[in-house]
Amino acid sequence: MSDENRLNAHSVTLAYGKRLIVNDLSVSIPDGKVTVIIGPNACGKSTLLRALARLLKPQAGEVTLDGVEIGKIPTRKVAKRLGLLPQTPIAPQGILVSDLVSRGRTPHQSAFQQWSEADEEAVLDAMQATQTLDLAGRRIEELSGGQRQRVWIAMALAQQTELLLLDEPTTFLDLPHQIEVLNLVRKLNRQQGRTIVVVLHDLNLACRYADHIVAMREGAIVEQGVPESVITVDVMLRVFGLKCDVITDHLSGTPMVVPAVEDYI
Repeated sequence: MSDENRLNAHSVTLAYGKRLIVNDLSVSIPDGKVTVIIGPNACGKSTLLRALARLLKPQAGEVTLDGVEIGKIPTRKVAKRLGLLPQTPIAPQGILVSDLVSRGRTPHQSAFQQWSEADEEAVLDAMQATQTLDLAGRRIEELSGGQRQRVWIAMALAQQTELLLLDEPTTFLDLPHQIEVLNLVRKLNRQQGRTIVVVLHDLNLACRYADHIVAMREGAIVEQGVPESVITVDVMLRVFGLKCDVITDHLSGTPMVVPAVEDYI
């Protein structure tokens, strides 16, 4: 594990009360790359993301941001460097879409620095990028699941952090909108140099969009690296218990998982 990257977990043990989720795990998030975390349900993906975002304090070990233990950095300073879209965000009842997206600018506000043209531009850019401008005057509870997800992503983008953590951002989205969201993730990475971590369930989309994949099972990292080294027949069996073939996607040139369906009929 390299300490040269901005965001690192050092031998962390993570738990909710007495329920141990992750034990002695270390990971370094590659700067300027798209990292995708994969693994079966309840393997610790979201728990790890919460720890990286300073929402869950490790019982042992530490998470560091820019070489400093993240728990020792003031909350506002962390929020200016790192943004998180959780798996099930909750919005205040009756809030308008435009107001929710504007909350992404909260870390940039203070008693001495109120709403500015820069804030307005950041919100506008985020809503344009997520195609949510036409929803600006609607209440969040009036939207479909897919529309809500795009609004939440817009709020995260409005925060304008160099590090962005997205926990299953394609939830509730049909395939075309999943592609739109992941294309946006790639654009933010390639054009703006943002370091992005995404939890995904779709293995083939993970292969298409990830520079780096972390495969987890039962709170531990089984394998990590470029898609070609992680998405293999052996690793899929060890991580998911999935019998499959791995071929090359002729459109993207990335690995593609083909389950051995006959074994499950």
